[in-house]
Amino acid sequence: MSSTTAPSILAVNAGSSSLKVTLFELQEGLPRRATATVDRIGLENATPSDSAATFDDALRVALGKIERQTSCHPVAVGHRVVHGGAEHSQPERITTALLADLRRLEPIDRTHMPQTLALIDAFERRQPPVEQFACFDTAFHRTMPLVAQQYPLPRRTWSDGIRRYGFHGLSCESIVEQLRAIQPSATDGRVLIAHLGNGASVTAVHRGHSVDTSMGFSPSGGLMMGTRSGDLDPSVVIHLAETTGDSPDALERMVTQESGLLGVSGISSDMRELLTRTDSSEAGEAVDLYCYVARKHLGALTATLGGVDTIVFTGGIGEHAPRIRAGICAGLECLGVEISLERNASDAPIISQPRSRVVVRVMRTDEDHVIATHVRRLLG
Repeated sequence: MSSTTAPSILAVNAGSSSLKVTLFELQEGLPRRATATVDRIGLENATPSDSAATFDDALRVALGKIERQTSCHPVAVGHRVVHGGAEHSQPERITTALLADLRRLEPIDRTHMPQTLALIDAFERRQPPVEQFACFDTAFHRTMPLVAQQYPLPRRTWSDGIRRYGFHGLSCESIVEQLRAIQPSATDGRVLIAHLGNGASVTAVHRGHSVDTSMGFSPSGGLMMGTRSGDLDPSVVIHLAETTGDSPDALERMVTQESGLLGVSGISSDMRELLTRTDSSEAGEAVDLYCYVARKHLGALTATLGGVDTIVFTGGIGEHAPRIRAGICAGLECLGVEISLERNASDAPIISQPRSRVVVRVMRTDEDHVIATHVRRLLG
């Protein structure tokens, strides 16, 4: 990238098959200068002009788009790292020791970690070199009490790292910061954050801190998602292994890439497409199940908070799918949730009725700004 007198920070946000790179100017307020997104990386039906075969190629494409928008010079790169394990509870500079830890975590998160490691390696090879930092999705949930982290398994498994970590932490952190700015009293209360995108989770937040969340050991648990099953009876996987003879890799692929909305509908993992398929009963079943599972988790996490004051919908589906928000909230009247159909249809910032005891909000999450904020602080 071309060098100028305007130093900047690159926030790198890698999904399972997508990459988003955002450039922030390194000054107070972190002005956003450019954003580039590459989708459907490595997928057969990707559009050649907007996609790439590998994440290395995707980075080259994204940085090329950034260069065409601005000439700011990055002095540091912040990566969204989905899994930080039990040891990494704060953003930190990427070192040889940290990379070794992340490689040990790769078998737990095969959906994201290989891509992140590939991107870190790609930046290490670029010239001139820049400092790189890791911002962990799991860090926000290190405040969960012990009881919320434990699985009812033999105690020896705890020392092997088998516990509930929680994910989507950078998104939750963004929502908490925004709530604190617009309504501090809401942050002090009991909040449920429903991050609904291709990945999906609900997090219970009390006084700005995570107390429980739907995702557990890996980003595959909890809610039904685009291609991920969410929570399963463990005997389902054992039964499939015994009756089909499938390998662990094949079963992993099934529950992370072939299930969820795609698996139930047999059509697509894209909620937008399913909502238009009024001709398909399978598409309708997938949508109904998605709402039902999310509603169950909202109810369960309300119990962990002892009630709820605010519900926030965020993520691509949470922000842009009124029918899904309405479907999830239907039946939550017992908790004090009353939404306005008109406000919901227009994606208003507050979609609840004025008389609703629970305030229901629609908010845009900004993980990239959170990453850049952490990097700026670590740079001093």
